[in-house]
Amino acid sequence: MFRKALHALFALSLMTAATLTHAATGKLVVGGKNFTEQRLMAELTAEYLKAKGFDIDLRTDMGSSLVRQAQEQGQIDLYWEYTGTSLITYNKVTDQLTPDQAYQRVKELDAKKGLVWLNPSKANDTFALAIRQQDQARLHLSTISDLAAALNAGKPLSVAAGVEFVSRQDGLPGLEKTYGFKYSRSLIKQMDIGLTYEALRTGQVDIGMVYSTDGRVGAFKFIVLKDDRNFFPAYALVPVVRADTLKTYPQLADLMNALSTRLDDATMQRLNAEVDVDKKSVEQVSRDFLMQQKLI
Repeated sequence: MFRKALHALFALSLMTAATLTHAATGKLVVGGKNFTEQRLMAELTAEYLKAKGFDIDLRTDMGSSLVRQAQEQGQIDLYWEYTGTSLITYNKVTDQLTPDQAYQRVKELDAKKGLVWLNPSKANDTFALAIRQQDQARLHLSTISDLAAALNAGKPLSVAAGVEFVSRQDGLPGLEKTYGFKYSRSLIKQMDIGLTYEALRTGQVDIGMVYSTDGRVGAFKFIVLKDDRNFFPAYALVPVVRADTLKTYPQLADLMNALSTRLDDATMQRLNAEVDVDKKSVEQVSRDFLMQQKLI
């Protein structure tokens, strides 16, 4: 009887172990989305934590919803998320909030899902619409209100945008509602986010969806249209970790907060440009930055 009970207990322990996250088994899973800034942040985090003694499993190039779902389900321990994305896409909050209010709201809402938002960086990677500097005289656009007026007047201004921007409420659908216009689907060129910059640079489209911290905005001499109705919410870049992972590795909070303090808009623009414009590898840019900051 005792032996049967012992075997049953052993089998149960094996089943339990098989369902544990990597964090609980000694391997920390770091995730990232499928664009340059996210690849950089995932690599930065992985190299940084490896230097601190962690065994890292790095998983990048994931879609936004996929990486979030993976974290909620315990398949990913840690990744960098944006306050606006969690606020609107994952928590369906459409209130207009200040950057601090947005951070506090997602911190509270996601805590109920077992996710801990650590200290926010000063990098705000919000959506933006841009035109080429040489096209400003032709298009006569300075604000998104100007763009709305031009579209409502029937001007066929094409736009290059990522698939998520076209479908998300913090993207084109919400923008159309706020500014009172409707983009003809024939004028929307959906493509990988990285390709929108090249499409705009080479004049394949009139408007391009960009990110405010992307180094190519300055390098390609794009002019960002002013969001004069303040539609786009704050997208502070913040490390988010599972609560159970943090219980296992409480030192993660101080380590990630230390990295977060090193990041702001100018820093992210420079790092992104080193990859996308200077064609350095993500690994090289990440390691150089960590060494410059004396983090490794």
